[in-house]
Amino acid sequence: MSISFDKALGIHQQALSFRSQRAEVLANNLANADTPNYKARDLDFASVLAAQSDKMKNGTFSATLTNSHHIAADGFGMGDESLKYRIPNQPSVDQNTVDEQIEQANYAENSVQFQASFTFLNSKFKGLMNALRGE
Repeated sequence: MSISFDKALGIHQQALSFRSQRAEVLANNLANADTPNYKARDLDFASVLAAQSDKMKNGTFSATLTNSHHIAADGFGMGDESLKYRIPNQPSVDQNTVDEQIEQANYAENSVQFQASFTFLNSKFKGLMNALRGE
């Protein structure tokens, strides 16, 4: 009997990948807070989760690239359909849509969620190790 890591670990490995990519997008937004005409972007977790859940139901679990031009969002592996522009609460004179307080709050929230997924994944690995040892 073989162990399927995809089934044992669930969606948490994809969640870690998503969270690290979202941290890059949010950090990029913060770095360009003073750049005129820069449009803030964010990754849509709900659409990525729905896509991964559909793949789990269909028997495949990893993201599939069907065309080499799909990764047009600065190298992010989630594709353009999940990378969205943020709608500003208050427009700025220079057309920059980055709100530093919102971006910092989202970055902190993403960091906490990354740590939670990492902790959960770590406990899954510990459980698998205990099962292999017969404890």
